[in-house]
Amino acid sequence: MWKKKGMIYLPDGKNEFDLSHCHKPTPLIISDTLVRVYFGVRDENPITRTTFVDIDISNLESIKINSIHDKPILDIGKIGAFDDSGANVSSVLRVNNEVYMYYIGWNPSTTVHTRNSIGLAVSKDNGLSFSRMYDGSILDRNKNEPYYTGAVDVIFDEGIYKMWYTSGSEWKIINNKPEISYHIKYAESVNGIDWVRDNIDCILPSHEFEATARPCVIKEGGIYKMWYSKRNIDGFRDNMNKGYRGGYAESKDGKNWIRLDHLFGVDLSDKGWDSDSIAYPYVFKVKDKKIMLYNGNGFGKTGFGYAIYE
Repeated sequence: MWKKKGMIYLPDGKNEFDLSHCHKPTPLIISDTLVRVYFGVRDENPITRTTFVDIDISNLESIKINSIHDKPILDIGKIGAFDDSGANVSSVLRVNNEVYMYYIGWNPSTTVHTRNSIGLAVSKDNGLSFSRMYDGSILDRNKNEPYYTGAVDVIFDEGIYKMWYTSGSEWKIINNKPEISYHIKYAESVNGIDWVRDNIDCILPSHEFEATARPCVIKEGGIYKMWYSKRNIDGFRDNMNKGYRGGYAESKDGKNWIRLDHLFGVDLSDKGWDSDSIAYPYVFKVKDKKIMLYNGNGFGKTGFGYAIYE
């Protein structure tokens, strides 16, 4: 079972670019005792950039901050590019001697509140710094998926790169405002850059107003296991009962999934930083121990914390 251990980090804003949020905590294992956790932070405007902290996991009962990076490792893109108004990590993956970072690039829109695409940055120094592989996105809206492309997770498995990604199905007008309806789909690649998308649905909404997003996938004993976010698209900003919660699913082939949300195992606290929401869970393994990083209230406004599987 999962056991919550508490909040790990919340920025104090002393660097100005990190006034609030720790959006979508995403781990890179450095050693058996050290994990680098990337996340998006916001400045006063608010514009999102990606930075990181290193955490000491030698004692899982009380994870400690080892160091705090004092500048963005992924800043906003060039003016006019898909990420000129925000760049938020989504997934990191070791590829040979490099580290690939798949990230969400953000632009505002005139008719809806957001336009997202996925970019790719690369590190040659074990994740201490990154540079964009391209100024353009590697995953965007297309003729079959015209509305939205959001958070992804990528693994290398069976000789190919496999991606689970968030895809918008439509914008619904709710309380006179457009809200995006999205769910999780699947894509494949031979190089981790160019993706084949065959419109494969993985985690469909359970009702008209549910959205599923930000997948995280590991493979254990030949079974794909996915943790993800779910919420209502109507009223989620104001009604905690419609806000973010965690979901869980399993698959034998990575494409056809059985939802087992009742096994997610991490719920709201009675009070405190994660008493309203459980958002953006990301599970990773170190020495056969499973650790879940996740955001709490306010889409990461209260920082990120963790749970361990016992």
